[in-house]
Amino acid sequence: MKYSSELTVIVPVYNELEGLPSFAPRIIEYCLARNWQLIFINDGSEDDSGKYLEGICSDSRVKVLHHKINRGYGRAIKTGISNATTPYLVTIDSDGQHEISDVEEIFNFALANNADMVVGDRGAKVNRDIYRALGKRIIHAFTRILMPLPIHDLNSGFKFYRADLALRYQRVCPDAMSFSDVITLVFIHQRSLVLQYPIQTNPRKSGKSTINTYTAAQTVLEILNIILMFNPLRIFLPLSFLFVFAGLTWGALVYMINGSGLSVGAMLSIVMGLILAVLGLLANQISSMRMERLEE
Repeated sequence: MKYSSELTVIVPVYNELEGLPSFAPRIIEYCLARNWQLIFINDGSEDDSGKYLEGICSDSRVKVLHHKINRGYGRAIKTGISNATTPYLVTIDSDGQHEISDVEEIFNFALANNADMVVGDRGAKVNRDIYRALGKRIIHAFTRILMPLPIHDLNSGFKFYRADLALRYQRVCPDAMSFSDVITLVFIHQRSLVLQYPIQTNPRKSGKSTINTYTAAQTVLEILNIILMFNPLRIFLPLSFLFVFAGLTWGALVYMINGSGLSVGAMLSIVMGLILAVLGLLANQISSMRMERLEE
C-alpha cells in the first residue's frame, strides 16, 4: 500500500533491546505525526529486539522486517531501501545517538537544495574512544588520496538519499559496516549532488558498538575495491610510474658508477611498471563496462 508521504525512515537494528524502549516509541510517534513511512530491519538480533518491535508497531505505515541471521549493517540498509515505496529515504541508527528532530531538518535541507544525498555531519566533536577516532581519520585520509571528497563525515550512518539512486547504487555496495562509506563514494563518483548538514549526536547510553579493528580494515579494503572498480587508473598509473622511474634511476646510477648497461634489477622494475600500465588499461575497460550496467 502506498501513502502520500514522500519519505521513508530506515532503521537497522541489531541487539539493541536495552536501548529500544527509549528510542523506538519516539521515532514511531515522530514519523506517524508527519505521515512518513518507517522501516525497522531486525538484522538477526540474538536478543528480543525483533519481538519488542513487533509488539509496538501496530500502524500499517510502520514495518518490521526480519533477517533470520545477522547479514550485516549494509545488508539491513539494502533490505530497507528495497522495501521502501517513497521517492526519498533517510537512514538513522537505532542506538539513540542521533537526534530524531534532525530527520526533518535534513529532509527539508535536501529538498531545498535538490540534493541526491545529504550526509549528516557530526562535526569535530572529540571522540572519547581515541582508537576509533584514529581509525576514522586513517580511513578518511586514505580515501582523500584516492578520490576527491567534498564531505567530512564519511562514516556517518545518518543520511538522506534519493530512493531511485540508492536502489540503483546499492548493487555495487557491500553488506558489511563499510556500506555507509562506500555508497557515499558511489554517489560522489557518479556525479550526484552530495551535500552535508550538521546534526546533533548523543553518547550511546546502552548496548555495544559493532565497530572494531576488523570492520575498519574491511572498510579500507572496500574503499580500495570501489576505487579499483570506478577509476583503476588512479591506482595503476602512479604505481606504474613509480616502478619505471625507480628502474630508470637505478639503471642511470649503475651506469654512472660502473659504466655498464641496465642491471637485472633495473630492467625488472621497468618491466613491472609497463605491466602495471597495461593492467591498468585493461581494468579501466572492464570498469567502463561495469559502469554501463550501473546506469541501467
